[in-house]
Amino acid sequence: MPTKRRQKRRRIGRPPAGARAGEKVKDYPQLSIRLPGDVRARLQAMSVVAGRPQWRIVTEAIDCYLGTRPASERRMVDDLAGRRRR
Repeated sequence: MPTKRRQKRRRIGRPPAGARAGEKVKDYPQLSIRLPGDVRARLQAMSVVAGRPQWRIVTEAIDCYLGTRPASERRMVDDLAGRRRR
């Protein structure tokens, strides 16, 4: 009698797509902002061209902007955001 091999079943639907492994975007807090029409159009176009969700583009833009700030400002932001390791 041939043995039955169990195949690993793929889950139905899209895989979790959070910023870190195992995180789900739907569990993130939401933010509502108003943007000028041309900025919104550029964000949408960047999303299409890059093939990335808008939230990832905004996240990367914030990280990039923070990287250009002086170290003292980055430390203050880290302290205020509660991310600084003690």
